[in-house]
Amino acid sequence: QVQLVESGGGLVQAGGSLRLSCAASGRTFSSYPMGWFRQAPGKEREFVALISWSGGSTYYADSMKGRFTISRDNAKNTVYLHMNSLKPEDTAVYYCAATRYWGPNIVYERQYDYWGQGTQVTVSS
Repeated sequence: QVQLVESGGGLVQAGGSLRLSCAASGRTFSSYPMGWFRQAPGKEREFVALISWSGGSTYYADSMKGRFTISRDNAKNTVYLHMNSLKPEDTAVYYCAATRYWGPNIVYERQYDYWGQGTQVTVSS
C-alpha cells in the first residue's frame, strides 16, 4: 500500500503560480513513477504529468507543457507540481497517483494503483 496526501492548493489570480506537493508513505516511494491528474467540475479526470522513478524523465499533457513542471524528491518521499501562468481553465481538483507503468501512454486512470484525496486549485480571472 502507498498512502498519498496532496497539499498546496488554493485560490490564485490568473497569471499566478502555485506549487502542489504530494507526500507518500507506505511502500518504497521510489519504486513508482508518479503522476498528476486533475478534474474540473462536470468534466472527466485528465492526465497532467508523469515522472519516472528517479525523476530523470517526464511526460506532460500538451496543454500543460511549458507551464507546469513535475519533480520529485525521493529522500522526502514527495512529488511536486509547479504551476505557472495559471489560467481560469486550470481550476480543478488536482490528484497525485502512483503507477507501476512507464511510458508516454500512461495517461489513463486505470493504469494507476494508488491515489491521493485531491487538492483544490481555483484560478480567478
